[in-house]
Amino acid sequence: MCGIVGLFLKDKSLEPQLGEMLTAMLITMTDRGPDSAGIAIYGAQTDGRSKMTVQAADPDTAFAGLDKALSDVIGATVGISVKSTHAVLDIPAGSTAQVRAALKDINPDIRLMSRGDNLEIYKEVGLPKDVAAQFDLAKMSGTHGIGHTRMATESAVTTMGAHPFNTGDDQCLVHNGSLSNHNSLRRKLRREGIHIETENDTEVGAAYLTWQMQNGATLGEALESSLDDLDGFFTFVVGTKDGFGVVRDPIACKPAVMAETDQYVAFGSEYRALVDLPGIEEARVWEPEPATVYFWSHNAAPSTTEKAA
Repeated sequence: MCGIVGLFLKDKSLEPQLGEMLTAMLITMTDRGPDSAGIAIYGAQTDGRSKMTVQAADPDTAFAGLDKALSDVIGATVGISVKSTHAVLDIPAGSTAQVRAALKDINPDIRLMSRGDNLEIYKEVGLPKDVAAQFDLAKMSGTHGIGHTRMATESAVTTMGAHPFNTGDDQCLVHNGSLSNHNSLRRKLRREGIHIETENDTEVGAAYLTWQMQNGATLGEALESSLDDLDGFFTFVVGTKDGFGVVRDPIACKPAVMAETDQYVAFGSEYRALVDLPGIEEARVWEPEPATVYFWSHNAAPSTTEKAA
């Protein structure tokens, strides 16, 4: 099962409503994935600064004084904003690896959810409506975002096993389906130096795209390569710093629907996730084609790349 939603805003006036719209879409997909949920929000960027979203089972203890401890270690100011079991660290640009190493020394029980200039990921075990309320997701603003409701099939119901997965700066992925070669691919990617936290096959899919792009591929090229290198059935929705992409495997047995207006591009595992979006009655609505890469960016024209099955 599992449910995926995505919303890419073309109209800047809608940005304060991104969290509200994406949360409503996410909750609609509850019966496709009631055990955990998560949302990736791409919001404002501060020049010279980056973000890291972290999680802790005991946030009161783990986050107390964490900003000062990190500032002392890296020799620069680190800010912190705590949201329930998560915290967003405001760090100097280019210091991600240094902060990550410092976190392991300060408290190895603090877990990294995301890193990048404008990406924040919030995910936890529980019903989507409860996860959304826990983090006040409906109050968040941004340019685009993706979300996921999970029905666990191949790994345990845990916070780290929930989607989205972030394996590269400002890059994240949600997935509906199952990869059959994820174990061998995980071993290969780890040998290539790609950091993978969990046994979830979706994180392997995200790490594969990161590895491809680290070796010079564009996101579109990486998504095209996934059609050859990933076995199984899958629908991927991928978030990047300035846009998001969609690809389905050649069989495309997992449900998916998209809608586009002058104000937004939206994705849902089912049409009912889209019915309350503004102007949906006039939207162009379609089912994404198998083995076809779709990508929208705030900095480039939308693109579609087909690959023979």
